[in-house]
Amino acid sequence: MKVARIKDTKMGDTYAIVSDDGTKLITRSEIQEQTSIPIPPSIKEFMFKDWLSEVKVYQNNLTYSHKIEDVELLAPLPNPPKIICLAFNYYDHARDAGLTPSDEPVIFMKPRTTLNSPYSSIICPLSVKRLDYEAEIAAIIGKNIKNIPEDQALDSIFGYMILHDVSARDIQFKDKQFTRGKSIDTFAPCGPWITTKDEIDDPQNLSIITRVNGEIRQNSSSINMVIPIKKIISTLSTIMTMEAGDIISTGTPAGVAMSMKDPKYLKDGDIVEITIEKLGMIRNRVVFQ
Repeated sequence: MKVARIKDTKMGDTYAIVSDDGTKLITRSEIQEQTSIPIPPSIKEFMFKDWLSEVKVYQNNLTYSHKIEDVELLAPLPNPPKIICLAFNYYDHARDAGLTPSDEPVIFMKPRTTLNSPYSSIICPLSVKRLDYEAEIAAIIGKNIKNIPEDQALDSIFGYMILHDVSARDIQFKDKQFTRGKSIDTFAPCGPWITTKDEIDDPQNLSIITRVNGEIRQNSSSINMVIPIKKIISTLSTIMTMEAGDIISTGTPAGVAMSMKDPKYLKDGDIVEITIEKLGMIRNRVVFQ
C-alpha cells in the first residue's frame, strides 16, 4: 500500500491511502466510514501500531474518491526520531569522486527541519553558490530494533520513499564535512508517499532517474549500492537503537553536479524531478532568496 500525508482546505492535515496507480486516494475519515475500523488520527500511530494490517483486509473494496492533484501532498512522516544519511554508497558516485567506498556506512544526520513536501520549493540562501542534487532511496524503520542480524533487517522496515538530499557544496567543501551544507531548511524534499515494503520485491534493483529542467542528470539503479540496505540497518543497529519512524537515506548514484568536468549546479528557477521505480516521483523548484 501507499500511505500519504495530505492537506486540503476541508480536511486539514491528515493522511490517506493512495490507489495502486498513484492517481487517487481515500482519506482517513473515509477509510473509517467504509471499514468501521477506528483508525487513529496520527499517521505515525497508524503506520507503526499495526492498524495498516487491519485496513489491508478491505484494500480491494475501498473507494478512492479524491484525485491526487486535488490535495496537497506533505512530507509523509512528520517529526521522525532520526534522519540518517549515507555518503558515497554507490560505486559509480564514489568512482566519479575519485574515492574508494567504505565497506561500513559513512553517515551524517539531517535535522527534521530539512523535511520538505514532494512538490514544494527548495528555498536556498543567496549566499550558496554551489547547490547540488542527490536522488536517494529512503527506508522507513517500522519498529524499535537493536543489534538486529542482517538476515532479519529488511523485516524491520515499514516502507520506502524518495528523499532528495539537497547539498550546498561550497559549505560542504569549506567545512570538510557534510552536516551544515545539508541541513538548511527545505533541503530534504521527500515522498510522494511511503510505499510499504511488501510492494518492493527487491530494494536493491530499482531504477533511479534525476532530471533538471527535463535533462537527465542521474540515471542509475540501486543495484550499484555499495552497502545494501539490510547491511546498513544491521550495522547501524549495533551503534544506536533504531526507532520506529527513523529515516535512513541510502546514498546517491553518479551524475551529481560536483562530479562534472563543468559542474552544472542548480540555479534559481530550476526544476528538479526525481523518479524512482515503484516509489513514484517528486518535483521541486529551486528558489534562491
